[in-house]
Amino acid sequence: MQVPRTYVSKIENEKATPTLSSLERLAAALEVTVPELLAGGRRDSDSVQELMADPFTAELVPYLRKLTALQWQSVMAQMRDMNVHTRRSA
Repeated sequence: MQVPRTYVSKIENEKATPTLSSLERLAAALEVTVPELLAGGRRDSDSVQELMADPFTAELVPYLRKLTALQWQSVMAQMRDMNVHTRRSA
């Protein structure tokens, strides 16, 4: 990845949020795709296809590469917060 080992360790321990380019480099180094990397290395194309079938996700994907590091961190933090504090539907 051409980054310090400490940076990879911080990502693994959720003390740092990787940029999309870092995720792409890490995936390449591990010889997996970014979705496989995010899925924990499982090759589960069905779940990726299911995710991409979601209209919100499909609309969001083209913008992800345009995010700055700060914007990426903000999005990831909000997603983590949504996962921890799931809302009940009425």
